[in-house]
Amino acid sequence: MPKAEGGSPRPTNSERKRTMPVTAETQAILDMRAGATPFNEMSPQEAREAMAALRPQGEPEPVAQVHEMVVPGPAGDIPARGYLPNDDPRNLPTLVYFHGGGWVIGDLESHDAVCRAICNRAGMSVMSVDYRLAPEATYPAAAEDCYAAVAWMNSMYDQQGGRDDRIAVAGDSAGGNLAAVVSQMARDRGGPRIDSQILIYPVTDFSFETESYKQNGADFGLSEVGVRWFWDLYLNDESDGAQPYASPLQAADLANLPRSLTITAEYDPLRDEGEAYAAALSAAGVQSSCTRYDGVIHGFVGAFQAVPEGSQALDQIAAELRATFGMD
Repeated sequence: MPKAEGGSPRPTNSERKRTMPVTAETQAILDMRAGATPFNEMSPQEAREAMAALRPQGEPEPVAQVHEMVVPGPAGDIPARGYLPNDDPRNLPTLVYFHGGGWVIGDLESHDAVCRAICNRAGMSVMSVDYRLAPEATYPAAAEDCYAAVAWMNSMYDQQGGRDDRIAVAGDSAGGNLAAVVSQMARDRGGPRIDSQILIYPVTDFSFETESYKQNGADFGLSEVGVRWFWDLYLNDESDGAQPYASPLQAADLANLPRSLTITAEYDPLRDEGEAYAAALSAAGVQSSCTRYDGVIHGFVGAFQAVPEGSQALDQIAAELRATFGMD
């Protein structure tokens, strides 16, 4: 069940006791993965293939329209996919979604189900971005691609004579990192305007010293060793990790950023840094809320078809987006 604090997110509490064991659905996922080779013991290509094998089977949730597209980027065209909830998309706001996968794995297919679900539940356009991956393209390539995608979407509104406050960004894990970073980039570079950032168990800091790493860094799917492997492939060297466009929690100033919803999971090594970033946004005067879902692990939102809390989180995300854009 979620533990929410509206308006002002809770700070990380290193003394907080676990409120419940993992849920039955979460335990089933852990049991299914038991004995599997971890990503950090594979090559990046092998890890991508292994992630592809975990994609949900069966027919995807229908949406009114799906469009394959390319977005101009700093190093060439960026593949993207658009989802529309109806046949008359005029004046719909757009959520630009950045997939997770440690900046190394993941693609349009890995997060197709999540994007479809948000499109239908929020009743808005969604664009998923297939940014460049590491180690072929290291920091800050992914962030620059994602920023370019948001800038392109903003230009589409301009060309169509639409409003310029109709864009939100979202992502999970490394994608949550990219949503936070792109929000900072847009502020620092004078645009484009982003009205909301949805951060789903985001990576916010190149650090492994939190209580949630100590509690959850070995036995709950995503491991500390695995996260270090992703960072090692993404960064050019460790000094990059201190840069705010790699570690958004390290930014000197978090004022004047878009309103934010952060989703965290109780049994996730990234829990505390996500909650710390939400609290830091609030302290800087940003409208920021944070919800921790108890009994679940990193990746639970992507497993929404099997984990009820994942579906609840998608409903919460949809409600936040609808409130942001005055759609209720």
